[in-house]
Amino acid sequence: MKPQKPIQVADRPALKILIVSDYRDKQASRPEAELFIYMHAQGIAISVETYPCWYADRMAAEGLPVSTKLTTKKFSPTFIRYLRQRLRREQFDILYLFPNQAIINGLFSAIGHSVKVFLYRGYTGNVHWYDPIAYLKFLSPRVDKIICIADSVRVWLESQPTFKKGKAVTIHKGHDAQWYQGHDALDLNTFSIPPGSVVMACMANARPFKGIRYLLEATYQLADLENLHLLLIGRDMDAKELQSVLRDSPMRDRIHLTGYRNDVLSILKSCDFFVLPSIGGEAITKSLIEAMSMGLPAAITNIAGNRSLVDHEKNGLVVPIKDPTALAGAIRRLATDESLRKDLGIKARDHIHTHFSIEETVEKTLKVFYDAL
Repeated sequence: MKPQKPIQVADRPALKILIVSDYRDKQASRPEAELFIYMHAQGIAISVETYPCWYADRMAAEGLPVSTKLTTKKFSPTFIRYLRQRLRREQFDILYLFPNQAIINGLFSAIGHSVKVFLYRGYTGNVHWYDPIAYLKFLSPRVDKIICIADSVRVWLESQPTFKKGKAVTIHKGHDAQWYQGHDALDLNTFSIPPGSVVMACMANARPFKGIRYLLEATYQLADLENLHLLLIGRDMDAKELQSVLRDSPMRDRIHLTGYRNDVLSILKSCDFFVLPSIGGEAITKSLIEAMSMGLPAAITNIAGNRSLVDHEKNGLVVPIKDPTALAGAIRRLATDESLRKDLGIKARDHIHTHFSIEETVEKTLKVFYDAL
């Protein structure tokens, strides 16, 4: 897929960039992987180091040089030597590192080389000036720039007293409207949901900061909505700490756990609205962007990053964190007002397509690359 709007690179010096990242989760990797495919289509020399996966094959088919030697170890002398040899031999201008396996090994490999080192950060928290491990990653003096998915991430990094101001920049991950077209709606009978039901979806891996417990507690106040069903999409929704609250819900027979799915866009197309009860720790949530891009209105909690996606009462509903009663109220509004769902859903889709385009992300990323040089 080619860029819809040409990115101006002809008047800029040549760039050679090595990306080290994990693209094994096809759906989760899409915005990042497509970003570099777009850059390659504009003539930027992008090379990729990753694991064997679908996107490695797709990138290679698009003409990107792809190697699949990324280690699963956070510290691997063998991989460090390999990367050092690549940096010396191929003379990259920028080394862009994503997961922990890439960051620690990549920073060691860059010692003594002139390559500019970029890191990616998608979460707030868990970086502290008093933690020695932080100086092997985001607080390392060898890091030239950190690209943050949201301002809340940048602000957190800059709150650390040893962090150099100006090193972190905010660039949202861009999306393309074409990604969300052409998906057939999944028959929800697959999950024993009868026709005519109102279905809300929550898509996440159920880590504590996702706040799934508060969503389940909110269902205690929604039992009277007899045609309302909840789809919990993702890993660990049946975690031990959730089992009792799930078992005691008066809606338990209308709460459906799908586990991990690779057809989430088809599932979302069959749903009526989206719910995200996060309590912190993340910035802009990809599943929320996907739902809004599919035209689903959302009820979310007011964590910092996602507030740039949902404007309360304009393209969705926003409630306080850890407040099952407020969340139940927002769910009730969306479940019982079809016209509200339709209006907010249209505005949600338009907001993503207007403010989170992949072309804009490509242009901003290239500008940061060139400025660093």
